[in-house]
Amino acid sequence: MISITIRHNRFNQPLRRRALGLALVLAVGLFLHSPWAWALQVSGLESPHSFLADPATKSYFISNINGEADARDNNGFITKLSDDGRITAFKFIEGGRGDVVLHAPKGMVVVDHILYVTDLDTLRAFDKTTGTPLATLVLPRPAAGVTQSLMDVASDGHGHLYLADQGGNAIYRVDLTPALTLSLYVSGANLAGPSGVAVHPKTGHVVVVSWDSGKVFDITPEGTLTELVSNGFFTARFQNLSGVDFDRWGSMYIADATKGKIWRMLPNGKFQVIAEYLPGPSDLGIDRVNHLILVPYQDSNAAEVNGLESPNVSSGDRAKRTLADYGFVEPKKSEKEGSPRK
Repeated sequence: MISITIRHNRFNQPLRRRALGLALVLAVGLFLHSPWAWALQVSGLESPHSFLADPATKSYFISNINGEADARDNNGFITKLSDDGRITAFKFIEGGRGDVVLHAPKGMVVVDHILYVTDLDTLRAFDKTTGTPLATLVLPRPAAGVTQSLMDVASDGHGHLYLADQGGNAIYRVDLTPALTLSLYVSGANLAGPSGVAVHPKTGHVVVVSWDSGKVFDITPEGTLTELVSNGFFTARFQNLSGVDFDRWGSMYIADATKGKIWRMLPNGKFQVIAEYLPGPSDLGIDRVNHLILVPYQDSNAAEVNGLESPNVSSGDRAKRTLADYGFVEPKKSEKEGSPRK
């Protein structure tokens, strides 16, 4: 059963509620000056992996694996929503219906009238209005013992797509014109299972997050790979990263599936946890026009939309979290410090 829940938020106050059966706590100010005064929840999905906005048509897409993430069962599907969060087609594109082949759809991106979807070892193209299949592009045959698993796709807005192959430890580039052409962009074990990819809206660099090591990489247009965020023994913030995207001001948002957190890195390099205790957030998306964050919960068969804070209402710094942020009463100072030492 599919259900949509709309919860009205009070502006300028932290949100405290139960989300999808688990506690969802967001940082103070997350919803300030949001174009939406409410949070939208969609349940009844089937292993949703990616949540994508298409501002041109004021619609949204959610990819549903619907089974095992690596199974060639041809039962994956794409859900389509309207601009107000209504499901207009639960199975807008469905594997096994007509000429559609779709096993385990994961990452998605829209370029002009085409919706591109990663599916195991294949990039599939569909008409975003009708759902008609248009093209497929299959990865080269892997070396013995290597399992290819395309997890995400991003566009640079200049005729190129970038694919993250987690199993093959590779990033591929696709030229869209004059025909779909695939080339290896960056590869190597140091990518540590690339699970999410995005293109920085300001620099044009490709940013990749890793599942195995929780690292964040920056790749220049020439293909130079550097570690953007260290995640070493003494500086580890992340565990298993599953998605990355940017807002129009250049702030980066990262989903940690294992720790259940959403991080924001501001352009000045400062990090904030803007949401935590989430039930396995997957490949998040950012609606840059309406400044919304779109979060699918693959293990909970649900997804959520929330408004984001605009940078013009915050300095980027926030006070240290207290128990009050979690709905508890802050203890008195004497109670926190305990009995005086004799």
